[in-house]
Amino acid sequence: MEIKRDDLTGAAIIHFINEHLDNMAENSPPESIHALAIEELRQPEITFWSAWDGEELLGCGALKELDHQHGEIKSMRTSHAHRRKGVAKHILQCLIEEARRRGYERLSLETGSMAAFEPARRLYSSFGFRYSDPFAEYKEDPNSVFMTMRLSEEQ
Repeated sequence: MEIKRDDLTGAAIIHFINEHLDNMAENSPPESIHALAIEELRQPEITFWSAWDGEELLGCGALKELDHQHGEIKSMRTSHAHRRKGVAKHILQCLIEEARRRGYERLSLETGSMAAFEPARRLYSSFGFRYSDPFAEYKEDPNSVFMTMRLSEEQ
């Protein structure tokens, strides 16, 4: 598996992100979808990575800088064909390592509260993320769960 920075211009990743947005629409009401479209992922404060096995796209993840001490995990997704093979674990580890390299003190995320998101919540918990209050511009939402990890305590 190769995890590399992605400029979000390839047909495979564009299709993958659109599929991700469609999946979010199937599992969350519109007002509770916080997934980003391709144009939004191309913002300068977001760094995007994709995971590949040769020419096959396995998954993706992004890191958004909220400020110089706080980052946010965005767009974590594994292809259906490669779930439960460690892809998300490797991508998440890459994002955490980059957050530490940048000197962030905290890394946060928003994910769904529904059963479809339980595997994601378990993964994040296994890495040390804990449930938290909303952060940045998020608001309380029964369809959202917020998690955070203090990086300074982990070093």
